[in-house]
Amino acid sequence: MRAAIATAPNTPLSVTRREIPAPGPGEVLIRVIACGVCYSDLKLVHGDYPFARFPVVPGHEITGTVEAVGDGVSWPVPGTAVGGQFLYDSCGHCDHCVSGNQILCAEKVITGVVKDGGYAEYAILKAAFVTPLPAGLDPVSAAPLMCAGITAFNGLRQGGAKAGSRVAVIGAGGIGALAIQYAAAIGARVAVIGRSRRSEEQAKELGAELFISSAETDPAEALKAWEGGANLILNAAPSTTAAAAAFGGLAPDGTLVLGGYSPEPITLPTMPMVLNRLRVMGSPSGSPHDLRDTLAFSAHHNIRPEVTRITLDEAPTALEAVGTGATQGRPVIVFD
Repeated sequence: MRAAIATAPNTPLSVTRREIPAPGPGEVLIRVIACGVCYSDLKLVHGDYPFARFPVVPGHEITGTVEAVGDGVSWPVPGTAVGGQFLYDSCGHCDHCVSGNQILCAEKVITGVVKDGGYAEYAILKAAFVTPLPAGLDPVSAAPLMCAGITAFNGLRQGGAKAGSRVAVIGAGGIGALAIQYAAAIGARVAVIGRSRRSEEQAKELGAELFISSAETDPAEALKAWEGGANLILNAAPSTTAAAAAFGGLAPDGTLVLGGYSPEPITLPTMPMVLNRLRVMGSPSGSPHDLRDTLAFSAHHNIRPEVTRITLDEAPTALEAVGTGATQGRPVIVFD
């Protein structure tokens, strides 16, 4: 099979041939149909994950069909269309795992970072961590839902978004564009914060009623002018600084959710936080049940990301383009 390999930090991906792996106990072999190219893949290549294993096949936005199963696997059966996500495996016995919050497990294993992912024609995944694709959900356009989708959907859910909420989304890229659509479908009112007005038209077409350019105005002041502030701010941009700049735009009892971030620590004013009972939380992707809910919601409301089909040979170039923002829609590797 052909695969793109990250051989070491700060080294370009190399496309090569490997043997098709065989599934072991509890595993399934997936014939990959599509795999999204995510900003997290770029962080892997840049050496930002100290727990990463090299060499490794990147990719955690995987869709495909089950080709074969290992010992002890009764589901999914061969031929089942499934998705694979950021969470590859967990310990299975801690309190988080048994309560269905495997993403919080201290021993969680990450797809495409610690275990080989979807930049390959075939992938081995844990049977308990793949998710069936709802009928009618195109596997190519659905691939980014396995990370960008669940991050946006679960971030809104964990932050308490509901009908009538005022939700501000920072960034209108892969995660942000989906968050706008999810929030609008929930019945929330949506504002979008961008560095420039380049994405204003797109944001409003997706359901935003307000667009704030942080290059033109203080985003916190602009949110405060929006009927007293946002009940929830979801940072969908890879910038901790952008999240901190918007924090003052929260309404009392509001929550800032970090779906995106950068390495620097976040610094926030403590007095307004205490006096207004403001919260800050991170939201790391999600567990298998969260992905099932994300896919079901996306299928029901016809929410799909904008994607650009690429080949495996184009993956190294596309990955670097993700870092510069020079992409139109989410690049998705498609295996014909």
